[in-house]
Amino acid sequence: MPLPSSRLSAALLTCTCLTLLAGCADSPGARSSAASSVIPVVASTNVYGDLAARIGGARVQVTSIISDPDQDPHSYEADTRNQLALSQAEVVIENGGGYDDFVDRMLKSSDSSPDVVNAVKLSGKTAPAGGELNEHVWYDLPTVARLAGRIAAVLAEADPADAAAFTGNAKDFVRRLRPLERTEARIRAEHGGEAVAITEPVPLYMIEADGLRNATPEEFSEAVEEGDDVSPKILQDTLALFTGKKVRALVYNEQTSGPQTEKVQRAAAAAGVPVVPVTETLPKGKDYLGWMTANVDALASALGA
Repeated sequence: MPLPSSRLSAALLTCTCLTLLAGCADSPGARSSAASSVIPVVASTNVYGDLAARIGGARVQVTSIISDPDQDPHSYEADTRNQLALSQAEVVIENGGGYDDFVDRMLKSSDSSPDVVNAVKLSGKTAPAGGELNEHVWYDLPTVARLAGRIAAVLAEADPADAAAFTGNAKDFVRRLRPLERTEARIRAEHGGEAVAITEPVPLYMIEADGLRNATPEEFSEAVEEGDDVSPKILQDTLALFTGKKVRALVYNEQTSGPQTEKVQRAAAAAGVPVVPVTETLPKGKDYLGWMTANVDALASALGA
């Protein structure tokens, strides 16, 4: 979901490495010193920050701009600390697709020219005819695998001496995605074509990979995504999915809840329809692999897979 300026509010930031990053920018040769031997990387969210840290290891210093699991990422307001971090980064990882446009805006106002990795562009995904792009590509495992390889490549350009380590880490990460892919294949084989409901499009790539059908009225999820009110008729149509037991599960974005989505959640619970919570950023104490494994396993459990 994009981060429109009309919906911005303060969010908790994770910018723990700015002092070190400032040291890295003192001179063109600063990275040659022992104190500044790491590659400064800035990621728009901690999802991409985790990938960069896993692939770069001790050779990178990562700043994740959006990292608070209790905040709605769509209401994020960038500030001067983010501008500083971006101006000193050698590698920037953004989602793209309108999700984190503040990154591009801040880079344009900076004199720096880091290598920018754009996950949506890398995914090759486009908007369907007459529809809008689902920009939540970190729920698409093939895209994440390609992203790992691209991160390794740009880190290798910044630090050729450690290229083999970056490539090896990326290959290990992709290998560890395979159990997730197998679980998705099993869900697809056992439950392909079954209907589920969502509150907004965040988990749709996961749902599609599982062979499931999204039965939610498009007007409902679009209104929630844009922060608009849902019309009474569309809300009733959505609630009827649960009272009529027309769906097997509700996949619920915990980070953008409101009165109408909470009403849908209560209706699902009252009808005995399992609710599968998902988020857009990493929960505390989770890395990408653990987080996505929990998401896929929770959906499998809800379906009885």
